[in-house]
Amino acid sequence: MKNFINTIYKKQGLIYKIFLYVFATALIVYVFPKGSKFKYDITQGKPWQYETLYAPFDFAILKSEEEIAKEKQEIRRNHIPYYVFNTDVPQLVNKKLIENISEIFTEEEIAENGVELVKFSTQLLDDIYSRGVLAEVKPLDENRIVYLKKGNQAEEAVYKSVLKEKEIKDYVNVAIDNSNLPQYRNALLELFFNTVKPNVKADEALTQQDLETKLNTISYTRGSVVQGSKIISRGEIIEGNKLSILASLKKEYESKIWTETNYYIVVLGYTMLVALALLMLMLFIYKYRPFIFENNTKVTFIFFNIVMLVLLSITAIKWLGNSYIYIVPLCILPLTLKAFFDTRLGMFAHVLTVLILGFIVPNSFEYMFLQIIAGIVTILTTSELYKRANLFISVGQITGVYIFAYFAFTIIQEGAIASIDYKPFLMFLLGGVATLFVQPLIYAYEKVFGLISDMSLLELSDTNSKLLKELSNKAPGTFHHSLNVANLAEASANEVGANAMLVRVGALYHDIGKMANPSFFTENQTSSVNPHDDLSPIESAQIIVNHVVYGIEIAKKHNLPDRIIDFIRTHHGTSLIYYFYKKAQDLAKEQNETIDIEKFRYPGPTPFSKETAILMMSDSVEAASKSLKEPSATSIEKLVDKIINKQMEAGQFLNADITFKEIKEIKKILKQKLKNIYHLRIEYPE
Repeated sequence: MKNFINTIYKKQGLIYKIFLYVFATALIVYVFPKGSKFKYDITQGKPWQYETLYAPFDFAILKSEEEIAKEKQEIRRNHIPYYVFNTDVPQLVNKKLIENISEIFTEEEIAENGVELVKFSTQLLDDIYSRGVLAEVKPLDENRIVYLKKGNQAEEAVYKSVLKEKEIKDYVNVAIDNSNLPQYRNALLELFFNTVKPNVKADEALTQQDLETKLNTISYTRGSVVQGSKIISRGEIIEGNKLSILASLKKEYESKIWTETNYYIVVLGYTMLVALALLMLMLFIYKYRPFIFENNTKVTFIFFNIVMLVLLSITAIKWLGNSYIYIVPLCILPLTLKAFFDTRLGMFAHVLTVLILGFIVPNSFEYMFLQIIAGIVTILTTSELYKRANLFISVGQITGVYIFAYFAFTIIQEGAIASIDYKPFLMFLLGGVATLFVQPLIYAYEKVFGLISDMSLLELSDTNSKLLKELSNKAPGTFHHSLNVANLAEASANEVGANAMLVRVGALYHDIGKMANPSFFTENQTSSVNPHDDLSPIESAQIIVNHVVYGIEIAKKHNLPDRIIDFIRTHHGTSLIYYFYKKAQDLAKEQNETIDIEKFRYPGPTPFSKETAILMMSDSVEAASKSLKEPSATSIEKLVDKIINKQMEAGQFLNADITFKEIKEIKKILKQKLKNIYHLRIEYPE
């Protein structure tokens, strides 16, 4: 029994996570709206394996998608397109014809055959425009009937009877061959080339409108089934009309209330799907965010947000209706998780939440597409959430994407802009306004769950805060050192894309433990008296090491967040206090003793993030730069390379998510900033 209790105690974290997982799954499934499911399996071409089925109620027989598509295709194939026949163009062209004749033909030609040329040209022009001239040629059957719209009337015509612009030359050549004017062929061709203008064009709007009208008249049903009539007997093959009737009955069933016989089966199905989705989230956290998985508070926070948004969405559907689903600000989830954790976790949780809601929302594909795209935009556009302007800009972009994507879906479905329902656009705007609630929500989460966001980091970065004021009074040298390290670390973080605000705050508080014994650290010593002279190397090393322990205690006493305390823990990693170790070695040689190197080493842990690694580099480089008697550009560059390379050789960055390229960039920034600090300039002549 005792062993069992001990096992329970050791595994309490895992047991809690299992309980949280099961509870979240059960709660989501419990609040899911109850929709009916058809309990028979319908397979075309297979025999009906169940008892003889009778119609439980009256219902209409729906046409299959293939039948409807075939009818639509037939309508499109036989649909007569509309063309506008402009009757004003021939009148304008006739006036221009006389002018062109006088320009193209010489005075001798006009004097000799002017009357005949005018008569031939005007008659041929009338013949051409009696048929019409079409500029835009479409791949239509030449024998296809079309409507020629002349004013308010439309008359039928064969498509080939309308002259195409490219056919004018051949038509004129034939007319010249049948006339007494073949000697003027080139001039006449030039005349008609310059004179004839198209007067027939396709009326796409009217054609599409007429087509839509005919498509909308299609009936989606063909007959009905009366209650009590036999639908299918056991052993009958499911095909033809039987298949259509069964498919219609199934669709009718899906709008009914669940029956008691299949209620639990469907609940089980929903439970399995929701459990699978939440399991994927749990596995993602376990595999890629182990530091979050180990913290029950953070795992609870993530599941709480998912369940809360699912409940809000279901409440909106139940109480307000399907059309109000987009009023729920689902993008609050990735915004919140990004503020407290990172973008990948925020996006992963958002996608899984959308998939869960996809089970119960109408037009699930459209809904999931819109929400996933909006989530991506949220992750990509939102940065520095503590700046209010950034949040307003991001919410505007999210709302714009919602409207744009919904508009695209609607014109695909409706086929016309005029038929768009603009009510959902108002829902998107209301949802965008609701998303602005994320700032007070983040503040509330910080207080309830003890987490930290960029807004809290901004408050902690205030050097007039009580703790930093105390540090500046008790250990002014350490405070000045922390400010310098904060500037170096912030610049380095900006260069490699790390969280600059987090690094800066971590740097400001990383040495608060030195307040316990400020005079034992050189930056706080104001005289030549060094208290370490009266201590053994081991005692001195222990005092130096203890500033990390004291720092953690002070930070917890002042309720600093864990993410800041991590900087205090890791800013020295497991490095060696080399000065006192070397001093102890020299004394040991004189006395023929051996020393334990581990007593001169910081306990760790080593940096486990890009930000904590940056702080370690910045802290070591800034402190070491104080030892340079005559700092120069060369000496600073050698110092930075030496210190950071030594840390890399000691394996201080093995657990940090940082690359060699990023370390190289950090070195470059540190060298540049240190040169600026020491004001290295060329020496001017006196």
